[in-house]
Amino acid sequence: MIGAILGLVAGSAAGRRLVHYGAVALAVALFLLSIRRSGERVGRMTEKLEQQEKAHVIQRRMLEAAARRPRNRDELVERLRDGGF
Repeated sequence: MIGAILGLVAGSAAGRRLVHYGAVALAVALFLLSIRRSGERVGRMTEKLEQQEKAHVIQRRMLEAAARRPRNRDELVERLRDGGF
């Protein structure tokens, strides 16, 4: 039964044209789905990059603050007396 239907479709010019257009439509649909998936992946990567940049900015600020801190109690006392804290 199925073989007879496939034989009729493949045997006629209209059937071959229908199969051809169906294959083209399927290829286009798969291509569009692939583009969508790639876009989602790029979006996730962009979000991850932005989070990493924020973390780096925070870490750099912490390192700069640590570089300016007093090294011992005497330096802390001097800064407090000078009002430079």
